Amino acid sequence: MRLRLAWLIFSLLALTAPFAFWMRYELASPYYGPASETFVDIPHGAGTNEIAAALVAGGVLRHKLPFTLVVRWNRLGRHLRAGEYRFVAPARPAQIVQRLVQGDVFFRTLTIPEGLTARETIALMARNGFGKESDLLELVGRVDWIADLDRHATSLEGYLFPETYRFSRHAAPEEMLKTMVAQFRQRTLSMLAADRRPAGWTIPEIVTLASMIEKEAKIKDERQLVASVLVNRLRIKMPLACDATIIYALKQAGTYDGNLHKSDMRIASPYNTYLHPGLPPGPIANPGIESLQAALAPAASDFFYYVSRNDGTHFFSKDLQSHLLAVARFQKHR
Repeated sequence: MRLRLAWLIFSLLALTAPFAFWMRYELASPYYGPASETFVDIPHGAGTNEIAAALVAGGVLRHKLPFTLVVRWNRLGRHLRAGEYRFVAPARPAQIVQRLVQGDVFFRTLTIPEGLTARETIALMARNGFGKESDLLELVGRVDWIADLDRHATSLEGYLFPETYRFSRHAAPEEMLKTMVAQFRQRTLSMLAADRRPAGWTIPEIVTLASMIEKEAKIKDERQLVASVLVNRLRIKMPLACDATIIYALKQAGTYDGNLHKSDMRIASPYNTYLHPGLPPGPIANPGIESLQAALAPAASDFFYYVSRNDGTHFFSKDLQSHLLAVARFQKHR
């Protein structure tokens, strides 16, 4: 009887020892099969076996079993996060499990600076591989996305919020632009919900004013002062005479060469604020949060003019005579 028991124990050890040795080796040995980077997409709702199979197929794991044992031993099956993961180097099964638990999903980063027009935003996206320019330009006309905000809009100009975004490699152009519009809603409408909108001003008017502030003011401390000049002029029905709107009209016409000429002030465009009183018919750029805040709360001033000092700042004047002196002082050598 004792001989049989000893033989049974020996047989079990003989069978399990190689497996234990193999398992110990697999758990301790980093592995990576592909010659370069690889991506593995973990779908929502995938089980541990399915995830392990995807990792093996991607060359990230040599075998499924060590991965599944780590997951089940630590009861992490419900904590593995879906998404696309990027792998570039050998790793142990436990390290891969940890990445999936942390949700270290791969995203591409895209930064949209404040003050770009919709066309410039599209060109930036296309240059950085975030879609074809023709496809993106077509989507700029999807004004139905903002119909509740601006029923007279002719494009998404002003509503593509400048921000740093993270998109997956498979994000469609429509998804990316919708995300920018959604960010505008989240950041801007939360300010408006605080009952900060000036009496009588609509959302499109606030966005249009903010876009002009964005293009005219280069430093944060001047945004509210620039806003006050524009609002003061609107109050007495004085032409805004804003160079940024002329530049926008020239860009839309494809004739802007980087310089403004006196003849440009006579361009036949509804965006010519030298000829047409009031705000232009729509935003001239995509304003950032600081310009939107300035449009909602302009400084209290009696300034009606400003001129560039050629260093990013402006000189503000209360009357035309002071303004002309400032122009002579700061612009005569331009």
